[in-house]
Amino acid sequence: MSRGLDYESLNENVKKVQYAVRGELYLRATELQKEGKKIIFTNVGNPHALGQKPLTFPRQVVALCQAPFLLDDPNVGLMFPADAIARAKHYLSFTTGGLGAYSDSRGLPGVRREVAEFIGRRDGYPSDPELIFLTDGASKGVMQILNTIICGERDGVLVPVPQYPLYSATISLLGGSLVPYYLEETANWGLDISNLRESVAQARFKGIRVKAMVIINPGNPTGQCLSEVNLKEIIQFCYQENLVLLGDEVYQQNIYQDNRPFLSARKVLLDMGPPISRELQLVSFHTVSKGYWGECGQRGGYFEMTNIPPETVDEIYKIASISLSPNVPAQIFLGLMVNPLKPGDISFDQFVRESKGILESLRRRAHIMTDGFNSCKNVVCNFTEGAMYSFPQIHLPPRAIEAAKKAGKVPDVFYCLKLLEATGISTVPGSGFGQKEGVFHLRTTILPAEEEMPAIMASFKKFNDEFMEQYEDHRGFSRM
Repeated sequence: MSRGLDYESLNENVKKVQYAVRGELYLRATELQKEGKKIIFTNVGNPHALGQKPLTFPRQVVALCQAPFLLDDPNVGLMFPADAIARAKHYLSFTTGGLGAYSDSRGLPGVRREVAEFIGRRDGYPSDPELIFLTDGASKGVMQILNTIICGERDGVLVPVPQYPLYSATISLLGGSLVPYYLEETANWGLDISNLRESVAQARFKGIRVKAMVIINPGNPTGQCLSEVNLKEIIQFCYQENLVLLGDEVYQQNIYQDNRPFLSARKVLLDMGPPISRELQLVSFHTVSKGYWGECGQRGGYFEMTNIPPETVDEIYKIASISLSPNVPAQIFLGLMVNPLKPGDISFDQFVRESKGILESLRRRAHIMTDGFNSCKNVVCNFTEGAMYSFPQIHLPPRAIEAAKKAGKVPDVFYCLKLLEATGISTVPGSGFGQKEGVFHLRTTILPAEEEMPAIMASFKKFNDEFMEQYEDHRGFSRM
């Protein structure tokens, strides 16, 4: 007789979950690292792990909040700037016992007000702090909302392919159905509304009730920025099909071109006016983990609800209350992100210098990586317009695909494992994100230190060109 936690007794949905970002490649990379091999972990958007320096001012403020006795030290002004001291007192006044005490299950009201003010400045429309929930990273918010939407296996969620596997994993865990819609690589990962309609029609034919649509803007893993025209089309489509729109906007600070600035789905929706602006249900997500902050380990994020019925908001609050409180130190980071330093503040110039330096370097790294991939044999890569990833297509020769099958591996997994063994570069195979049949990719972050990037790309090129030479049979290769 099996016990409750024996494998055969486990929840089948748990067994179905797959999460390639920390999958086979990552596990092999950690094994090689233990054996003494130098590994470059480009598999996850984890900026500080790859050498990005924390911003000084937020760390100063949170340090004072974590150790408030420092504020009573007569020498505190010698160690910390006056604006950091003032801001620490400001955030401690929001709490009922410092950072060690639970907050409201939606987050500290004072920080939620600051988030609402940030959204209002960004979009040009006021935001209600009562419709903002602070969460342990954006991922926890996404899981919370999907848990509210999905009732069973007949409930479907439209998800872009390629997609960040948080969505496929969570939908599997909750027992729902992922309804894929494919982004067009030849159109710089653009979205075709006719493909959306076809995906919904196919799902409904199978008896699936499509309830929501996910957009990731800027894209992960694809790095594209959605245009205003595209966003309007998406909003109109969701309105016509009666879908909740879930806007994953965690990379909104990460923009590396000037032609398509970030536009929030909320701003575009409200610009469109009634009736659509008052009726379309929208949930938007943001985080301190990305942008020039990169504070992944702090686990701070939020979601904002637009046109969600009060009764539903109450139910979401009830479920949030089960966890009692989101991470309080991360809420302070979030407040600092949405309520940044202003000109004239003592620390302002340093903050601008640090944040601008990070974004400018990321822009240069996006170019270095795109150009590097496009210089390689049988590799093509769209430019990373935003976010922090490159997603090159690898045209694998037939003999490489045959070798992968003999090894019992998916072809792009086979290629990425060979790359890891040869160079120490840990990536994620495109199959972990979804891709068209017979087309292969890998995802890598653009986060390695800028001074190391040329050597990393040279190492990749050497491996790739030798791999292609080994497996090329001159009968052609797999491509779109």
